Amino acid sequence: MSTTTATTQTQTEFVPTGDTTATLNFYLPPADGSRPHQYIDPSPAGQPVRNFGNAIIDVPIHDLRGNESTLSLDKEAFTLHKIPSALSHTDFSDPEKVKAIYYPEITSIIKSHVPGAKEVVIFDHTVRRSDPNAPRGPAMRAHIDQTPFSAGLRLKRHLSAEQAEEVVAKGTRYQIVNVWRPINGAVVSNPLAFADSSTVEEEDLVPIAHIYDNYEGETAGVKYREGQKWWYVSGQTSDEVTLIKCFDSWKGEEGEYRRVPHTAFVHPGTPEGARGRESIEVRCLVVG
Repeated sequence: MSTTTATTQTQTEFVPTGDTTATLNFYLPPADGSRPHQYIDPSPAGQPVRNFGNAIIDVPIHDLRGNESTLSLDKEAFTLHKIPSALSHTDFSDPEKVKAIYYPEITSIIKSHVPGAKEVVIFDHTVRRSDPNAPRGPAMRAHIDQTPFSAGLRLKRHLSAEQAEEVVAKGTRYQIVNVWRPINGAVVSNPLAFADSSTVEEEDLVPIAHIYDNYEGETAGVKYREGQKWWYVSGQTSDEVTLIKCFDSWKGEEGEYRRVPHTAFVHPGTPEGARGRESIEVRCLVVG
């Protein structure tokens, strides 16, 4: 595998490739030692949106190209697949088309590529655009979308009370998996980096309260540790999807958790004025 940063020319632009070192934003605890939190709906008057900061660290990030087939959802906890969508770039701006056409595609992807998946409940999706006027831009902080606590809440929220109780009572496996896809061609700027789950210790993760007007969930902040191994997929195309495991109720043979810290980042090989990245992530509760 190359240890230098290169660029690959597409029709009219260059795509950064190769192993690199880039700046990532990690968790920095609140100065007053209080419980970390972030308001998703407007914060109370006089309160900041979040009470924790960023630890800015330069991290080696390896290009996954050539190593795609080595990945496992039960070890690294993320995988890459070439699966085109029937939707066009503009179709992803239509929430009804996304739900009517793309959601069934996602269900099929999950059932084909998540071993044992029997039931798939899609509970939301987010379209991100590298545009200051877009509702959501790339998430530039290392995080995991769920914690064990919030995954349990998701189970109860998206299944009936009877179903959720049965899953817990029988010890049925349930997972939360995101399916991430670029939607405007090969990624030129703000690619997504992933930490190999097997290199992430529980001590690296910090629960962060996500506070809504009528609901409180949790995500995990990520503290950097030298043993973590970070990857990205150079030039990921709109025909490729990354499955990102955020939670798994079953642990590995040695009691290890399976969950993937991830973050967008600025690749130092990104050309000036590069096309902004647009992407969609679909979040799924997977039972079985």
